[in-house]
Amino acid sequence: MGESDILTLSYAIDFGTSNTVITRWDSVNNQPEVIALPELSFNSENNPPLIPSLLYIDDAQQQKLFLGQQVKDRGLDLSGSPRYFSGFKRGIGASIQGFLPEIDGQTLTFEQIGSWYIESILSHLEIPQSLVLTVPVDSFESYRHWLSRACEGWSVEQVRMIDEPTAAALGYGAIASEIILVIDFGGGTFDISLVKLDPNLVPEGFILKWGSQLPGQNPKQKAKIAKVLAKAGKNLGGMDIDSWLVDYFSKKQQLPSSSVLTRLCERLKIKLSTALTATEVDQENCLELDRSTFEAILTEKQFFPQLDALMTQVLQQGRRNGVEIENIEAVLLVGGMVQIPAVQNWIKEYFPSEKIYCDRPYEAIALGALQLTQGIELQDFLYHSYGIRYWDHQKQGHAWHTLIHSGQSYPMDQPIELILGASWKNQPGIELVIGELGTPNQDTEVYFQGDRLITHSLTPVETPVQLLNLEAKTIAQLDPPGTPGRDRLKVKFWVDEQRFLRITVEDLRTEAVLLSNQMVMELR
Repeated sequence: MGESDILTLSYAIDFGTSNTVITRWDSVNNQPEVIALPELSFNSENNPPLIPSLLYIDDAQQQKLFLGQQVKDRGLDLSGSPRYFSGFKRGIGASIQGFLPEIDGQTLTFEQIGSWYIESILSHLEIPQSLVLTVPVDSFESYRHWLSRACEGWSVEQVRMIDEPTAAALGYGAIASEIILVIDFGGGTFDISLVKLDPNLVPEGFILKWGSQLPGQNPKQKAKIAKVLAKAGKNLGGMDIDSWLVDYFSKKQQLPSSSVLTRLCERLKIKLSTALTATEVDQENCLELDRSTFEAILTEKQFFPQLDALMTQVLQQGRRNGVEIENIEAVLLVGGMVQIPAVQNWIKEYFPSEKIYCDRPYEAIALGALQLTQGIELQDFLYHSYGIRYWDHQKQGHAWHTLIHSGQSYPMDQPIELILGASWKNQPGIELVIGELGTPNQDTEVYFQGDRLITHSLTPVETPVQLLNLEAKTIAQLDPPGTPGRDRLKVKFWVDEQRFLRITVEDLRTEAVLLSNQMVMELR
């Protein structure tokens, strides 16, 4: 077999809060396909094969698990058992884990449950050479860190990651547009992403024909580029809407909250996407809901102002990158919740109907993610700002110097140089403390000037900071010891393609290179 005969087995997994979609690259026909897994997938006439994101732990010690459609077919999702888990994706990487039961003597975490779920899916697949996993945009850093640890033991040559809205932009390959807004509203999150696609791409069918760099193909062929211009997200999804409906019927009909009631409410929500009224009946309950009441519940929960805040954030980021709202050529809707008429009407308040596409809500992310295996190059940016801590002599306390600003693309083309000195006499070493910088909060007064609404910022509040290395790391031992008022170290900072912060440290007094291309940490 020659090099031209080598085929790469590539998969992409879109692990969603409610459903999971798997795609595989058909190297023979040179196109992607959504695949079904026996027993795990649910097939319907209107949707592609979906694996419900459900897990039931039959035996934690032996890792005997039921997942996907297996759980529903056995009625385990209605059992009320603490061994049943749904919506666990939302808990992965969360700072507050909530209560999880101890099962078979094991204390569980959402990360462990998520790892078991994905590993179980992988066990039903041929071992791929290349695997792409998708991540929600708002929890990208912590979620990516979990995936990085989880995939270390997998027998996969290459594992790559892409954020879900960007993957969706690539998955809607029939849209021949350059500036695209992706609205991804699924079971757990609401994400918006503004993406610029390579203007030279040529759509073929429903997938783009990217320059490929796989084995057996031309390694000199230039990859296409998708650049993320702006993104914002929030933990707000279909699960929250189901919970609001459960609360509504609990109060209205004095019904106890249960997994059965939740499933009935979910079915009502789905029916109201295509009907003005809906009814769900089981042996004990009869639920009726019309679309106007449903939309009134959304309004009561301040649903649309939350969406407006996200849209405003993305449009402002886009404007800073030279993209006005009228420059957006296509709006792509992804996720089951985008089929809610009220959500579509909200989107039409911002964009005309001819720019909005909603024909591939479930499979677009997995289809687009698969293209990372076909020679696509993705330019992304850091979602947060990062800084280093220093001693402020005027304030006689620690302060923060912004090192990398939010929106910085990576890998960085040029390093950032910083000159450091000693803080006290005979200082033996210099430490590096890295922090993730939040948005400074400040009081604002609002008033009218004629017919214009004016906002004025009042006293600023210090920038909130989350330490990334709780134990300060010494980057240089000073020999001879340092003296205040004299430049001592030149430090070059940059971020590589894997989001790792790296440094090179030079002692200006001795001209010695103390660290060269040293990895400090992965930026979350």
